[in-house]
Order: sequence, then C-alpha cells, then structure tokens
Amino acid sequence: MSREYAEKRIKEALISCGGNLTLARQQVISWAKNDPQLLNALVRPHLNGIVAYQVERVASGRSEPKIKAPAPVRRSQQQGDEFGMDILRAVASTNAAIFGQESNAAPMNRKGAVSKQHIETMRQIVALGERNVKNAGIKKT
Repeated sequence: MSREYAEKRIKEALISCGGNLTLARQQVISWAKNDPQLLNALVRPHLNGIVAYQVERVASGRSEPKIKAPAPVRRSQQQGDEFGMDILRAVASTNAAIFGQESNAAPMNRKGAVSKQHIETMRQIVALGERNVKNAGIKKT
C-alpha cells in the first residue's frame, strides 16, 4: 500500500507541476514534511542504507559536514571576470576545439595585458642568456 501511495502522490506532483521534474521533486518534499505516511513510503526502501551510513558515521567519529560561509567576492569577480565569457564563447563558437583534437582547431585569440612582473621576468631571462653567451665566447648572429 505504501509504495502505491507514494507513486500516486508523485504522479499528482508531476501533473500539478506540468511535468517539470524539479518542481515535482520540490512539491513531493514539501508534502513529505507534513505527511508521515508519504515520508515513510519514500524512505522505507532505503532505510537499511540510511541507518548503515549513520551508524558507521557515528562509530568512526565523523561529524556531519558543516555548511561553509560563502567565499568573499574577489575584486576581479566584481569587475567582470572574463573567464566565464571565454568559456561561453568557446562553447558557442563554430570552430571550437573538439576534445582530443585540440591541435586541429583554430588558434584561440587570447586578449589581455601582460603584467609588469612578466615583462621584468622576460628581461631577466634575456639578460641571463646574453651573459651565458658572452661567458661561453659565442658570437650572436
């Protein structure tokens, strides 16, 4: 009887939500909070697994995961992070790379300024190379 009752209520939720599965799930959860018979019908087939998990959790000393506070928004996110837009452009592109065939794809143009630190690092690498060439006695061409 309980299985048929749960199926009947789920069908009611699907009909009342116009076939929208997400809304139907939310409706069934809402009903189950106030209807012990529905809750019992939904949980009964899974009760052994639920209890086994909880007993193991308590026996091992693990606690329930705590809900973390949302991370503070970084300044770059506030100013409009381009990363998400780059992903959207790649997905919508007609010549986007196909996984495993990236070398055959058209090169993607990356835009953005080079940082001062990057420029300074490149200068140091060039200077180091010039010193090594000079110390080795090799003439630059």
